[in-house]
Amino acid sequence: MTAPASRRVPPGPPRRAAPTLLRRLAGDRLALMRAAATEYGDAVRISVGPKTLHFFNHPDHAKHVLADNAANYHKGIGLIQARRALGDGLLTSEGELWRKQRRMIQPVFQHKRISRLAGAVAEEAAKLVARLRACEGGPPVDLVRELTGLTLGVLGRTLLDADLGAYETIGHEFEAVQDQAMFDMVTLGAVPGWLPLPTQRRFRQAREELQRVVDALVAERTARTGGAGDDALTLLIASTREEPDPRVGRQRLRDELVTLLLAGHETTASTLGWTFYLVDRHPEVFDRLHAEAVEVLGDRQPEYEDLHRLRYTTMVVEEVMRLYPPVWILPRQAQAADEVGGYHVPAGADVLICPYTLHRHPAFWDAPEQFDPDRFDPDRTSDRPRYAYLPFGAGPRFCVGNHLGLLEATFTIAMVVRELRLAKPPGHRVVPEPMLSLRVRGGLPMTVHGARSRA
Repeated sequence: MTAPASRRVPPGPPRRAAPTLLRRLAGDRLALMRAAATEYGDAVRISVGPKTLHFFNHPDHAKHVLADNAANYHKGIGLIQARRALGDGLLTSEGELWRKQRRMIQPVFQHKRISRLAGAVAEEAAKLVARLRACEGGPPVDLVRELTGLTLGVLGRTLLDADLGAYETIGHEFEAVQDQAMFDMVTLGAVPGWLPLPTQRRFRQAREELQRVVDALVAERTARTGGAGDDALTLLIASTREEPDPRVGRQRLRDELVTLLLAGHETTASTLGWTFYLVDRHPEVFDRLHAEAVEVLGDRQPEYEDLHRLRYTTMVVEEVMRLYPPVWILPRQAQAADEVGGYHVPAGADVLICPYTLHRHPAFWDAPEQFDPDRFDPDRTSDRPRYAYLPFGAGPRFCVGNHLGLLEATFTIAMVVRELRLAKPPGHRVVPEPMLSLRVRGGLPMTVHGARSRA
């Protein structure tokens, strides 16, 4: 690789600010990133303890790091540490192992296959509507819990050909995994895993339980089909059987399945939670969503062909993912020295691309803090750069499940708002929690009303 022509170093807070930055990294990561971009611009150097983070916040920077020179940028801080929690699944692996995993799983997400499973998605959404309708007029329900049940149900039916309802605690296990991954990120991986800290104890217990779930899913599948099928679980079992060492194969199967289970439900549940929160705050958006659902669907369940007809619903999903991108940060580590936006990036540097701040960049978004689904109207022209909007990442590691996630979110929103209106109780404060995904901290209580009610 040609040596960088420039040795310019990005501006940033002085090293003496490190204790304050560490506290903010642990307490309010979103505020830290927004403040850095506001005060220092599109390229920022943040020195935190032994680490120096290179934060780039321009579409051209994102394009270079994630696409044009993606081979030079492996998964970085946070995801490196998350490997202790997630192993070498598709989210954290690199090189030839990642390419092999991606080729293996890609057929499961082909549009033709997903279109055949649209009915299963609609059926799971109908179950959610029924559960919520049973709570109409009653005390608040934890919507995040209900949405997690929905997305696990969809994941089980569409990707694993399995009923995940039999594993009621799986959501809690994934919370423990995420907590450990973020703990390792904030502590820069410096805390030994054997220390009996509460977070690490919960993680070890969760890892054992997830291994039990994986073993049970594999045993059930093998007994039922003998290895036949086109779902992800069948492909994973077949690919890991090729390992010469059975122990390595079992470990790989756990890593890949746990990653699929986590990524396959967490991001969509988070997006749906933020959607219903924002729709509740904007009654005019609810009215348009409700009218479209009634006009397009009538009283039937959606079919795959309805996806493009639910145009405004899709615009709402896109705007929600702008304000609250399911993957809020994309950490990378430079393998060789490079230059980004005219600034020198040394080999081994930690590089951050943050969709949360990029999606609110005032140079590329009018009224960036405003919830405005019409900005995604296909008939409304925009000269916005392609890499100003990265809800599913970009480049070779673009999210493989984006189409299924959009289908699931669009169907669920249309089916819920057609019949029900969800309202946040007065006084409850909704706070973003930037973990591996951008979720709602502590759940999302909502009261359930009829769609035409303004109670």
